[in-house]
Amino acid sequence: MLHQLQQNKRALHALALSAIFALSPLAVVAEDAIKKGYEIAKASDISDNGFGDSTASAKMILTNKAGQSTTREMEFLTLERTSDKVGDKSVSIFSTPADIRGTAVLSHAKITGNDKQWIYLPAAKRVKRISSSNKSGPFVGSEFSYEDITAQEFGKFTYKWIKTDACGSAKCEVIERIPTYKNSGYSRQLVWLNAKTKQSERIHFFDRAGNHVKTLTWAGYKKYKGFWRWNKMSMINHRNGKSTELIFSDWKFGTGLRDRDFKSSALENLK
Repeated sequence: MLHQLQQNKRALHALALSAIFALSPLAVVAEDAIKKGYEIAKASDISDNGFGDSTASAKMILTNKAGQSTTREMEFLTLERTSDKVGDKSVSIFSTPADIRGTAVLSHAKITGNDKQWIYLPAAKRVKRISSSNKSGPFVGSEFSYEDITAQEFGKFTYKWIKTDACGSAKCEVIERIPTYKNSGYSRQLVWLNAKTKQSERIHFFDRAGNHVKTLTWAGYKKYKGFWRWNKMSMINHRNGKSTELIFSDWKFGTGLRDRDFKSSALENLK
């Protein structure tokens, strides 16, 4: 009987502590930060709704630790998906240099869970499925990973507001987002979102050990048919001292892309 009373007393004590914590300022602040982070991220996601499809040309500049650079040319094709279950689809096609001409990477983003990705290698004349366990691998030898180049769908992360911060001459809201899908190379990401345009200005990527390993920045934002797009993305790898720049041009919208253009069987016919 005494033992039962002691157990009940401990249970009531734990319940009381939980109730006190739930009503504490710290708990309220934490809950508010999660709600605010969610709302900011959602507003950013919604700001790009309705673009339909787009194409863009790009130069990829890879720079090693010694400052030596090589340049590639490529095209990006994107198809917006309005489904609550399936995310956007995209294809990246390399045209130069000659040794990788025709190499193409297809991404089918998922709202939740692992994306599906394929790569076409002209030398082998075959399409290869990219394993979900290799999403953190380098995208065709660049400092971007395969998970970096697929659509960053809203439902793939949890969110928390961190602070308001300056980003150049603009004001940014900094949110932490944590991947909810398996096999991510990142434990968390800090995202600087422009408070006015709702667009990403910078992301700090942290590896599974919690180290800040990469920084991605955007520059040269401009509105095309009501949608914000950039002319440069720069990824710096703090671990190896290398960087990759993507210089964009010739943005086009409503080009008539269809779902059939984003099938793995169509990759070897892309030019």
